[in-house]
Amino acid sequence: MKQKLLFAVAALGFLISVVAAWVYGIQPSPEPPVFAPASNPYARAVYAIGIVESDQPAGSNINVYPDVSGAVTQLFVHDGDHVKRGDVLLTLDDSVQRATAAQLAAQADAAQALLDALLAQPRRETLEVAQAQVLAAAASLKMAQDQFDKQQRAFSLEPKAVSRDILDNAANGVNVARANLEVVTRQLRLTQAGAWVYDVRNQQKQAVALRRAADASAALLERYTLRAPTDGMVLALNAATGAYLSPQGVYSTYAQGNQPAVVLGTHPDQLAVRCYVDEILISRLPDPHALKASMFIRGTPLKAALQFMRIQPYVTPKIQLSDQRTERVDVRVLPVIFRVVPQPGMRLYPGQIVDVYIAAS
Repeated sequence: MKQKLLFAVAALGFLISVVAAWVYGIQPSPEPPVFAPASNPYARAVYAIGIVESDQPAGSNINVYPDVSGAVTQLFVHDGDHVKRGDVLLTLDDSVQRATAAQLAAQADAAQALLDALLAQPRRETLEVAQAQVLAAAASLKMAQDQFDKQQRAFSLEPKAVSRDILDNAANGVNVARANLEVVTRQLRLTQAGAWVYDVRNQQKQAVALRRAADASAALLERYTLRAPTDGMVLALNAATGAYLSPQGVYSTYAQGNQPAVVLGTHPDQLAVRCYVDEILISRLPDPHALKASMFIRGTPLKAALQFMRIQPYVTPKIQLSDQRTERVDVRVLPVIFRVVPQPGMRLYPGQIVDVYIAAS
């Protein structure tokens, strides 16, 4: 009985092993690919990696940085907004600069007021005072002269009637009155002449210098308002209210580096692709006016035709997108820019990496 049981267990194990070998030996049919991989659509072609960017006249997106530093006080745009040239993007804290500009403007106004006062001389009231002083001095001189004449006649009639000391004092009084009249007369001419030309010229220079300083301060105050340099669309707004912004940009917590405050581009329907052709393949490119190319979007079955725009005639070192500058070989590439021909249902954004095939000769 025990032998029969062992024989049954062995037979069952053999049967299970046969079935398992048959099951695991079945080769499953491969799944079809989700999309067709990028392939060369031309008989001969040059492959290049491209990056999508806005169709700008300069061929790249516009990174906007402020000219001054400060904390962001208010944002006026958001990602995806369309802006016109001169529209306000954001403002920075300008309290200190605003006070400085007001102080310099007040100093310039004070200097101009002093210049106006110099140019307005002689003042009518001052001139009237000087004229009155001349009249008073003339009257004093006449009185002193009359007094001296009386003393002189009395002395002539009777020398003992008037002492020599009184007569000398009367003569001295005439001289003092005459000298006083001369002083006030000269003072009247000085008042009538107005401000000295050198004083006016010096005050003019000071007024101009202070006014220019005030204008420069006001212009610097305007820099605390960041405006759009051109028409376009806000591709990225990296600043936030309260964040510190400098001419080097704003610090990004995630990227661990500085980024531009705002990135401007064109409408999504107006995109370009910048391709980097390896220097050893440049000779295989045909005439620039006959360039044809196709673009394949990675991870999708979508592709689009490209329209040649221009070649940037400067071979530059290859840029690693990982931002690691550790290449031991100096690889250089030629930038070639194409315009993307829009396709129905195609969603493309600046910054995407695409595969590009350029028809070669």
